[in-house]
This record gives sequence, C-alpha cells and structure tokens, in this order.
Amino acid sequence: MDPDATNPNATNSSLYREVQQSDEFKDLRKRFRGFVFPCTIFFLTWYFAYVILAAYFPEFMSTRVFGLVNIGLIFGLLQFVTTFGITIAYVRWADKVFDPRADAIRERFMGDQR
Repeated sequence: MDPDATNPNATNSSLYREVQQSDEFKDLRKRFRGFVFPCTIFFLTWYFAYVILAAYFPEFMSTRVFGLVNIGLIFGLLQFVTTFGITIAYVRWADKVFDPRADAIRERFMGDQR
C-alpha cells in the first residue's frame, strides 16, 4: 500500500512538490521576480536617495520652488505617488500576466478540488 494514499498530509506535500517542480511554476516565479525585484530596487534606491538628500544636503532640499513649497516637500510627496504608482502597476501586471498563469497551474494540478 502506498503510504501517501492513507496520509492526506503526505499527499498534499507531494502535490506541492510536484507543482514547485513544474516548468509552469518555475516560469511563474521567474516572471514574478522579473517584475518585483526591479520595482523593489527602483523604489529602495529612490527612497534612500530621498533620505540621503534630506540628511546630507539640507540646503538643496530646502530650496523653495514656489511659495513655502520646497524640493524636500515635493520629493516627500512623490514618495507617496511612487508607492501608489508601483501598486497600480503591480495590480495591472498581476491581472494580465501573473493571475492567469497561476490560475492555469491551479486548474492543472487541483482541477475542481477547490
């Protein structure tokens, strides 16, 4: 008797291994990393540039653009804009690229077991 046939945890474990070893899943991970890592690097670079500018170049950051609005304030607000922009880009990308592939993998391995 197959030990996996009587142990649901072993069956799930072997299914997860099978999914992780499939070419489709490897491609999905590669695509995910191809989107997320560059976005993360971009945002962290942008964030630390802002922090470094604020810490070491206060005279530049305090340069007035108009009225009481200075470069530091604009860069600070752009941090929020960037966060929302990355979020929107990720949601759109996931809807078009990631989710359909993930659904296909789930359908292939799970079928109607949801």
